[in-house]
Amino acid sequence: MMDKIIQQYQDDEHIMIQLFAAWCANHQLDAFALYAQAYPLQQKNIPLINAVKEIERDTLEIDTETVVNVLQLFGNEDLAFVVLQEAKKIK
Repeated sequence: MMDKIIQQYQDDEHIMIQLFAAWCANHQLDAFALYAQAYPLQQKNIPLINAVKEIERDTLEIDTETVVNVLQLFGNEDLAFVVLQEAKKIK
């Protein structure tokens, strides 16, 4: 049972990373730069690297509110803040 819960969380986290990468691609933003801005002390984020490689531009339009909500759901408030700041620049 516990393994299933852990696996589900990891799957959901993977989807969160894909949504963030897709949002960045849709807005021609560097996902790595935004991530580094939110988390400057962290090293390479392998799941983010993989998600960016998998993303095809304009495959899925992700609105800002959705990506912010999903990031916050996983406790990534700093990254959600950076996304909101970038979204303001885009408008």
